[in-house]
This record gives sequence, C-alpha cells and structure tokens, in this order.
Amino acid sequence: MERFGIPVAVKNVPVLDPGFIPMLKFNRAFLEHAKKPVSVAVERADGQMATCHTFIHGTAEMAEADRYYIERLVKTLLWMKGGYKVYVSGDEGICDYLKQVFSAEGERAFDWDFMARIFEHPFEVVLCDKVPESKDCPKAMGGHLEGCRIGFDAGGSDRKVSAVIDGETVFSEEVVWLPKINPDPDYHYEGIVSALKSAAAHMPRVDAVGVSSAGIYINDRTMSASLFLKVPPELYESKVKDIFIRAITDTFGNVPYAVANDGDVSALAGTMSLNDNNVLGIAMGTSEAVGYVDAEGRITGWLNELAFVPVDANPDAMRDEWSGDIGCGVKYFCQDGVIKLAPRAGIELDESASPAEKLKAVQKLMEADDPRAAQVYESIGVYLAHTLAYYFEEYHFHYVLLLGRVMSGKGGDLLLDTCKKVLADEYPDVNGKIELTLPDEKFRRVGQSMAAASLPELG
Repeated sequence: MERFGIPVAVKNVPVLDPGFIPMLKFNRAFLEHAKKPVSVAVERADGQMATCHTFIHGTAEMAEADRYYIERLVKTLLWMKGGYKVYVSGDEGICDYLKQVFSAEGERAFDWDFMARIFEHPFEVVLCDKVPESKDCPKAMGGHLEGCRIGFDAGGSDRKVSAVIDGETVFSEEVVWLPKINPDPDYHYEGIVSALKSAAAHMPRVDAVGVSSAGIYINDRTMSASLFLKVPPELYESKVKDIFIRAITDTFGNVPYAVANDGDVSALAGTMSLNDNNVLGIAMGTSEAVGYVDAEGRITGWLNELAFVPVDANPDAMRDEWSGDIGCGVKYFCQDGVIKLAPRAGIELDESASPAEKLKAVQKLMEADDPRAAQVYESIGVYLAHTLAYYFEEYHFHYVLLLGRVMSGKGGDLLLDTCKKVLADEYPDVNGKIELTLPDEKFRRVGQSMAAASLPELG
C-alpha cells in the first residue's frame, strides 16, 4: 500500500479493513527520505512542553505529504499531552499551514476550540528560531493508604464511594444517578456530597478524599467532562469547574484532596495490583479511555485522550462525528470499532438498537463461536498491535492493562491473542519490552474507588 506516493509495508493487515495504514508504519516510511530538520513544541499548563525534533522533505513534490505528516504529529501531541500554543522552527511554510488548519475556519477547528477552552487560553501557532525543549511536571499521586480516606468514582450511570481505613475498605456503596442528562449542576453537587457523607458515616474522621471521574482535570478543576454534558456554559463556569473541590471543602473543611481522570486512576489501580509501575491502562467501552502511571509511579498531567490521536493514515478511514476527524482511535478501540466492522463481516445489526446493544449482539455471536464475530475481534487485535507500537514510542510503558466491555468474554481473549501474535511478528523490538495484561481478582479487589481514595498524600 502507499500514501502520497510513499510505499508503506505492512505485514499484518486487518481482514475486515484491508485499507488500514498504521500511523507508525506511515511515519517510518515518510522519514526514510526526509532530510530537512523541523521542530515542533506544544505548550500546556504551567509552562510544561511536549517537543519533537523531526524531518520533512521540503520539496514541492512532497509538500502535501510534509503538511499531512506535521499536522498529524501536532494533532497527536495535542491529544496525548495537551496544549494551547504550538511552536514551529525550521520551515515557515509549515508554520503558516498549521496556522490555517488549527483555526476557527480550518479543518482542525474542533481541536483549536477545545484546547483553548480547557487551558483557558487562546490557541496559537508561532514561528521561532528554536522551539522550547520538553518539560514535564509529573506528580507522585496515589498508593497512599494510611488514615481514614474516602474514594469517590463518578461514573456516567452510577456513582461509587468507598470508606477506607489504613488500606482496608470498611464500606462501599453504588448508587444509580443520571448526570449526563441533567442540566442542573446542583443535582451533581448534591449527589457528590451525598456520597461523601455516606462514606464518612462509617469512619471516625475523614483525613483525605480522592476523586476519579471521566474527563479532563487540571489542578483538580473540571475542564471538560461528559458528566456535565447538559449543563449550560454559563453555569459550567461558575458551578462545575470547581464542583469537586467545593463538595469536599464544604463537607469536610481543609482536608487533602485530589481529583484525577478515571483512566489515570485505573492505571493506578493496575500498579497497586501488579506491585509495579509504568502502566498504560486502556479501557475499551463507550470510548477509548486511557490513563498512564510512569516508571516512578507518578501521574504525568498529560491529557492521555488517545481516542482522538490519529492511528490510521488511510484517507478513507471512518470519520468521528464529534471531532469531525478521520482515522482516530475512537473508531478502533471501543464499541464503535466493533459496530464499524460487524457489517463488513456480514453481521446485520439492528439499526434501532443502542451502541451497547449492538456490541452485545456481536458478543453473543462470539460466545457461540460465530466465525464472523471472530473476524471482528481479530481485526481489532491487529489494530491494537500496530497502535501499541505507536503509543510505545512516546510512553515507553512496560505494562498494558486492557479494560472495558469490548475486552469481555471470548472476543476479548481472541483480541488479546491476536494482538500478541502481531506484535511478535511485526514489532519484535517492542514486543519484548511490553507485557499485556487483563484485570485479575486482585485488581478487582483494589477497585476504582479504593484507588481513588489513595490519591491524596496526608500532610
């Protein structure tokens, strides 16, 4: 296969998606003959920086390929690390192109607006002589079990809370709620406070509170979260951004607290169950939710929103309805990926059914050993192998913890087995450095809310 006239060699191709071009394979083929140095850096909160020194061809014949490569690279940095300011050095034309693409009228208008909102700063692209070097500020967070702690896990359909004393869960509760359809932030606030008080009633005191929730959290503030989807913008600013902070301090006063993305907390639960660090957690459910705990056991502060990182260079890849982009992880590593591939395998799905119901229909066929369903999971396993090799270049993780409803049952087992085989065959250099794992009983005992309780450090 080829892209922009560049031949891309791929040994293992998904049987249901023969046009799939792994982004890593395209990048490596592109860079074989690219000799002109170009650097980009993306700035995010507190002056942190994600920097990449790379190359383009710099010729008129390869201009389209150059622009595509750099745009995909910047898009990857934005959603993997986060940022509102892009620095470019080495090519003024590339800088001008990025200014046009990442603008209110450009192809990446969604990314331009989203990053500006969550970082509360206008998005800009600037040309410079030399880009700033990478700067991270990872935080040691989690694994603290001493004292009387509350862990709160805010899910989209239920909320879970645990009371934990010196590492032992003495109380846990799961309550159904409907945050995604409720426009009144007081509904959310009261639900959070109710859960905190319920756990506090089972301990002599409250020393710390940790919160796990889907969304983007910067300095414990809710910058974007699907839980508050229906809350009007004017109320979001005044009542949602600090909602967890307010709920905790209003209820318990000045106790230590921490709010983290649920993907990061899942990865933290993985480190607690594995007794080791350097874990990338990928939950394949409604979307692709990702978290990462580094080799020192720290949460990096990166966005880790890999659902919107490009993984496929195929120009005919499926488009994501939310961001308007094509070839991003959300259409490959969640229930949408299963739903996309099922008709290609000859499986007719009820179009009036919900996405979750469609997934269940394919899972039911898989449990009955239907070869069509097997092709779906084998194809996702091939996707995953190529993409993990791509993720590895930036994260250098050791463990990959695979979670979510797509990974359940026989389908998940086949997906995992296929992924391992493709990694060994196509990326032997990477395969020997990573270990794929599924949640075990120890992980389930740790649980999301208990891992959340361990987030804050006392004193």
